[in-house]
Amino acid sequence: MTSATFAPRLEEITPGNFESATGIRVHPEQEFAISPVMQSLAEAYVHPAGVAWPRLIVDGDRTVGFLMAFLDIDWRAEGGSLRRSGLWRLNIAAGEQGMGYGRFAVESVAAELRRRGTKELYVTWHEGPHGPADFYLNLGFRRTGELSGDETVGVLGLG
Repeated sequence: MTSATFAPRLEEITPGNFESATGIRVHPEQEFAISPVMQSLAEAYVHPAGVAWPRLIVDGDRTVGFLMAFLDIDWRAEGGSLRRSGLWRLNIAAGEQGMGYGRFAVESVAAELRRRGTKELYVTWHEGPHGPADFYLNLGFRRTGELSGDETVGVLGLG
């Protein structure tokens, strides 16, 4: 794909693109690390307004991926307060991986968080041979040393 034809954009999820969104499939060996888009949209629906920021990644007339950010959540839901924002979900369609859409997604979330005055972008990932650790680390994320459930926590400074 040449840079002249690479023109991804984000779109809100609507009744008109819902089926396209829920049809996104990653490589089968990545499914252990990724929740389906349908689950993400259900989670966005059941959380308080303003917590989830789901978007389609579209290039031309092609739906190439899905992302969902979390905005100003209490990371320590069990007690205490630690407010964080970051990338909750990232699903790039199997046939569209390796073309820059994942980087575009992370950069788009970073831009939105900067616009909101956020200084750090958090993400979690499953470790493993087909997991996304190298992708996030190559974008500048660093491991925090924390786990969220069984997932590694990473952070990217937005300063």
